[in-house]
Amino acid sequence: MLTVEVFCFNPFQENTYILYNEQKQAVVIDPGCHSAAEQQTVVGFITQNGLTPVRLINTHCHIDHVLGNNFIANTYGLGLEIHELETENLEKTVPYGEMFGLVVAPQPTPTSYLTAQDTIVLGTDELQVIFTPGHSAGSVSLYCAAQNFVISGDVLFFESIGRTDLPGGSFMVLKETITQKMYSLPPQTKVYSGHGNPTSIGYEMQHNPYIKA
Repeated sequence: MLTVEVFCFNPFQENTYILYNEQKQAVVIDPGCHSAAEQQTVVGFITQNGLTPVRLINTHCHIDHVLGNNFIANTYGLGLEIHELETENLEKTVPYGEMFGLVVAPQPTPTSYLTAQDTIVLGTDELQVIFTPGHSAGSVSLYCAAQNFVISGDVLFFESIGRTDLPGGSFMVLKETITQKMYSLPPQTKVYSGHGNPTSIGYEMQHNPYIKA
């Protein structure tokens, strides 16, 4: 069984997720830890809980979701896993950070690329990779059918959706992604978003002001 821990980091108020099982294996998703204090928060949690990080994954590679990639990769000797269509976003994070007055460490080179229908295996637990473009060209979501939750990145939020005015974004693609993929998940599925509080598929199908079922 997976435990989901969330941290809100960096000036963009991004949600960083650590998922771990009973064997203390952990996957770090979208590490946004930027400051030394934020980095130590992650290390402290991992150490105090006796966890061993075994995978590092980005749902997508906008700057707010990758600020801690270098730190996590180097600290725990992990390779970075992204969708191949996110490579361009990853490569632009250093100059993009300068626009916001942020010093961004060079990003690690991805060691593998996620594809639709890949399965992330953590002990006896599984996360299905769902290709969910629209907010960015190569966004993916990670779905745990056994525990009815999905890590959605910036695809779907509580009563909102991801912005589509950045390079690789498209409202029509995002709408298709949400209606055909996200809303096909069971209504009770809990949605852990890239920003803000969790929601559920059923709630958003009925109440999302941008895209209803």
